[in-house]
Amino acid sequence: MLKILFIGDISGKLGRKAIKELLPKLKKELKPDLVIANAENVAHGVGITEQTLNEVKDAGIDYFTAGDHAFDQLKQAQDVYSKFPIIRPANFPPDAPGEGYAIIEKNGHKILLINLVGRVFMSMDYNCPFRKLDEILANLPDNNLSAIIIDIHAEATSEKISLKHYIDGKVSAVLGTHTHVPTADAEITKKGMAYITDVGMAGFADGCIGVDKENIIKTFLTQIKQEHKIPEVGRGMLNAVLVSIDPKTKKAIDIKQIIKFIEIK
Repeated sequence: MLKILFIGDISGKLGRKAIKELLPKLKKELKPDLVIANAENVAHGVGITEQTLNEVKDAGIDYFTAGDHAFDQLKQAQDVYSKFPIIRPANFPPDAPGEGYAIIEKNGHKILLINLVGRVFMSMDYNCPFRKLDEILANLPDNNLSAIIIDIHAEATSEKISLKHYIDGKVSAVLGTHTHVPTADAEITKKGMAYITDVGMAGFADGCIGVDKENIIKTFLTQIKQEHKIPEVGRGMLNAVLVSIDPKTKKAIDIKQIIKFIEIK
């Protein structure tokens, strides 16, 4: 049995602290073969830097995915995507730094990890994630894969669920990220694919999707955008899923949702 622990969007310093405090205990308890996390908000809630990625990598994360904020820390983007075990959405334009998928070798297994970004309610005009996924799978050589994992980083639940139905039976897991809110629809489909609309986040638990609530409320009241403040202390949360896969068939056997809280001082 192949076990993969997938952690939702890591948001800011408090999220990084939650990872450092909780992940070693989770790994000891669950004994995953591979740990993956979405890191697009790891640096102060916006983008990725070498320093912040190193922090959570050293805590025990093997590989990272990204999303629409993949290049918000643009000066460091080239180094981040060339030096670290991280992929960005495959349906970004082809000349964007980094790669959109990777074959990860761990504990005798080969796991194909694909990152996609949705288009509905997003600010940029990305290429079609459905067609890009078809292209990747069609051009994939026979590599004796044990699993195929997809991080679909999207706003609209309908887009994520549509991708579930579109690709069902062809991959091991479709795991949603981006909204920072864990959904209650974790399942194994009849065709043996693990699915959840959104895994959630690692970050500040008592705000609005990881951000201090006061300015968010003020934005809604005034319709004037206020500064986003991300607390560094307070109640933190870590949302993840543990997916168990039969490496002979690449089909998922189980998906377990994980929601942990911790006080960060």
